[in-house]
Amino acid sequence: MNERYLSVEQVAEVLGTTVRFPRRLIEERRITYVKVGRHVRIPESAVRDFIAANTVQPRRGSALRGVAA
Repeated sequence: MNERYLSVEQVAEVLGTTVRFPRRLIEERRITYVKVGRHVRIPESAVRDFIAANTVQPRRGSALRGVAA
């Protein structure tokens, strides 16, 4: 059990958002979380997985043709 668990505030800081965003992710069950009594903790690996799943890679080549600069 070497997993590190983060508070909602810590996750917001990592993601660079307000606290409202991770709370919404929890409410919509879009991120894994653990309830410890009344406290909610999010595994660090769940934050990494969320970021990886929502990372958009840049387009290459022909997709950029025809775009006015």
